[in-house]
Formats: sequence, C-alpha cells, structure tokens
Amino acid sequence: MPIPRTAPSRAPILALAALLLSVAGAHAQDRGSVTPKPLPPLEHPDAPSTPAKALFGRITRPAAGPAHIYGFYAKGCFAGGEALPLDGPNWQVMRPSRNRMWGTPYLVDFLERLSQKAARVGWPGLLVGDMAQPRGGPMITGHASHQIGIDADVWLTPMPDHRMSRAEREETSATDMVRSDRRDIDPEVWTPTHLHLIKLTAEQPEVERIFVNAAIKKALCREAAGSRWMSKVRPMYGHNYHYHIRLSCPAGQDDCQPQGPPAATDGCDDLDYWFSDAVLHPKPPKVPPKPKPAMTMAALPAACRMVLKAQ
Repeated sequence: MPIPRTAPSRAPILALAALLLSVAGAHAQDRGSVTPKPLPPLEHPDAPSTPAKALFGRITRPAAGPAHIYGFYAKGCFAGGEALPLDGPNWQVMRPSRNRMWGTPYLVDFLERLSQKAARVGWPGLLVGDMAQPRGGPMITGHASHQIGIDADVWLTPMPDHRMSRAEREETSATDMVRSDRRDIDPEVWTPTHLHLIKLTAEQPEVERIFVNAAIKKALCREAAGSRWMSKVRPMYGHNYHYHIRLSCPAGQDDCQPQGPPAATDGCDDLDYWFSDAVLHPKPPKVPPKPKPAMTMAALPAACRMVLKAQ
C-alpha cells in the first residue's frame, strides 16, 4: 500500500487543536484553482440543532496539518485535505463549481496512479466526479458517504480528446449505461473497455468497495463471474452514470472506522432482489414517511468540531 504524501499520525484531540491553527495554504489552492461562491452565513451556526451539512458545506478550504481521518465513510471528516488538480495527463475534474474535488493525499495519489494504469487498458482518461468537501463531513446535497476523504466517483464516460472548458465540465451530461427498463446495460454504450476499467480498479489493493448499478453488476457477471475481484463490486441504487470507488482505511489511521472486507462470493447469485418489481417499480407509501432528521455535529466524532473550527 503506498505511503500518503503526508504520513498519517494518531494525535489526540488536544494536539489536533494546536495543529489546525490555519487553513491549508497556496499549495492546496493551486492544485484545485477553484474559488467557489460562498454560501450566506448561518443565523445560529453554534446551535446544537444546526445540521452538520450546513456547516461543512460552507467550508471552502481544507484544514491544515497532517492528513488525518476521523470516523466512518458516512459519518466523519478529515484534516490535511488536498485537491485533485483540475487537469492531469490522464484525468479531468468534472463539476468543479461543487468544490468536491478534495480528499486525503492517499486518495489523490490513488486517482493519479489509477489514471495512468487505465490508459494501459484502453481507457482514454478518467472524468472524476465528486470526491469530498475540503474537510469532508456531510454534504448539503447528494451523497450520504464521501465524508472522510477516501471515496470518489469516476464517470463511465471516457475522457474526450481535448481539455474541456469550464462550461463543458459543468454542463456535459454523463452517459447513462443502463437500459431504459433498468434490467440490463444499454448495449449501445457499454463496451468491453468499461469492464476492463472496473476490473483494473477492483484489483488495486487499496480498494475496499466499488458500487455500481445492479444492471452493470449483471453485465459484469456475464463476463467475469467467479473472479476474485468481483467480490468488491456491489450493486447500489443509482450509479447508472459512474462507479463509486471506496478505499480502505489507510495504515496508521486508527481513527478511521473501516467498513470491513466484503463477502468472499462474487455476488452474482444475489441480484434477483435488484430486479424485483418492488425495486424497479416501487409503490408509493400510503402514508408519506416523516423526513429523516438531519445529522448534527453531535453525531460526528468529537474531533470533527476541531476540524470544522480551524481558521
């Protein structure tokens, strides 16, 4: 497993407070070269009921200090974040206005190396979607996970043969890989190279899980059932347009809560549920469910308050 650019350390919370005295400097900004439009200030940011997503969603720069992960993929944050550069030899960042091209150096290193390897299997380059916010945490819109800097979405659309303009990156639509009835992939857009890209990614030792639409998993099962790497590839709602890469907690990051290894099976015998009428054609509930309360800071690791408040 590669060593992150900034070696992880397990510092107690009091030491963290001393480390996070300022946000990351020009280096992190140069790598992202994005100046997101700030959201209006909150009226009561310190109120216990304030959603954590409203707080982390207003942070536009990372917290300085060594890279350190706190919590779980869907309930945490991180310090020492780094932005994936908008352009690389074999990648381009999409939707930069979201300011979600951040992660731990461990994730940034991984994506840069993956993009090089992808070129060798015939994939022309990665279009990288959402990674994390500058300090992780819950997002105002979209993902429940992507909170600790080791998740990333990669589009299943090949990178074009030119550097896209900012407008193109914001407005270009990703390719829907799933047939209109949602029971299989669309053969007009799915190619063997898509399989090679997902296989290559799953074979990397840092990868804990890959999430794809069930129809994509079904297509993979036709070609690669029984392969060891298939155990990492799991069906998930949505994911028609991209695949979600989730890395394992890096070595030395004891405050990172792992998901644990996937089942040893390839998962190809467990797809019936995903193509049932209950999933493909769900009936509206007779009584609308109550909205789920928004996650507050109390639900996150205590250290996330220090990460959030770092100036």
